[in-house]
Amino acid sequence: MAKRRLNQLDVAGKRVLVRVDFNVPIDQGIEGISLYDQRLRATLPTIRYLIDQGSRVVLCSHLGRPNGEVVEGLRLAPVGDRLAMLLERPVKSLPDITGPAVASAVSEMAPGDVVLLENLRFHPGEEKNDAAFACELADTVDCFVMDAFAVCHRAHASTVGIAKYLPSAMGLLVQKEVESMGKALESPEKPLAALMGGAKVSDKILLLDNLLEQLDHLFIGGGMSVTFLNAMGYSTGASRIEDDRLDFAREIMERAKAANINLHLPEHVVVANEFAADPDETDSVHVGDVPDGWYIMDIAPASAEEFSKALTACKTIIWNGPMGVFEMPKFSQGTRTVAEAIAGLSGVTTVVGGGSTAEAIEELGLMDKMTHVSTGGGASLEFLEGKELPGIAALPDA
Repeated sequence: MAKRRLNQLDVAGKRVLVRVDFNVPIDQGIEGISLYDQRLRATLPTIRYLIDQGSRVVLCSHLGRPNGEVVEGLRLAPVGDRLAMLLERPVKSLPDITGPAVASAVSEMAPGDVVLLENLRFHPGEEKNDAAFACELADTVDCFVMDAFAVCHRAHASTVGIAKYLPSAMGLLVQKEVESMGKALESPEKPLAALMGGAKVSDKILLLDNLLEQLDHLFIGGGMSVTFLNAMGYSTGASRIEDDRLDFAREIMERAKAANINLHLPEHVVVANEFAADPDETDSVHVGDVPDGWYIMDIAPASAEEFSKALTACKTIIWNGPMGVFEMPKFSQGTRTVAEAIAGLSGVTTVVGGGSTAEAIEELGLMDKMTHVSTGGGASLEFLEGKELPGIAALPDA
């Protein structure tokens, strides 16, 4: 069911609390944040819309896992500084989440002002969806905008609880996420492909179950492919096999065959004699020739090219999971080759799941070459699995 959109909420001149997701790496300060600021950039359209409406914009986010306690290294002020640079206007970072100091700061805001509350997860009531904490968040504002898709699958005070107390709507980012992925699921232009990777089959079981019969092509790389190759009878060396998912892998292959879905698994892989960023020995071998005690680390160049060529026949591509151990530069080439091939396609809808896939796309500088790159790892996975996300379900219908 359609949810209320931002342009359907009266925000003109109002004090608007916006739940954003600014959970970004801050170890290296503002310079480090600038390298991985997709989540900040993604919410700029909502913030700018509110500024243009003369709203007083109160932003709230979590950062890291402080477990309900104040952790000095997880304060949001450095993120606020980076946001101010992106917005090209001041952002006042407050040292508290709620209370008299926050109420005073909000009351003094002028139209178009932007403030950032302190880390929501410093309060133990946030992750417990505590009603009293949700009320405290709501006390100093007039309405609520949910623009943190990455936490829409969490039933927290700032994602679910607060919507009970304020007029609420989706932000432009959440609207884009829902519409882009919803279209890819419900009315994709055919042929439709799913490109699956990442470490484990178990992470993608429900996604494969939900998507499979709609697909024309299914590509499997990354650690997932190890279990599938093993299920086909290949020796996969020392690579981790999900023994409890072998029957599921066989079932998927049988269902794909019965439904005339083109299943693509790597025929050649990059292997190493140790699971390390800089192993003593590496090689590119056929999947039937993986040496005992060696690890499958990536799809080989030949298989990356085969995947890339087959993807040119598709009109919609849903991608979730790297093709190899992307975080190790030696084993990032399979992901790079496939990503660059997808980025070069024209007239194709490309929907990229969040998490490690989005990080890879961002690192490769290909964000603007994809139709949609989700800001949410777990949330995008659950959405594509067909699950209802609590943070969206809590919003009023349009």
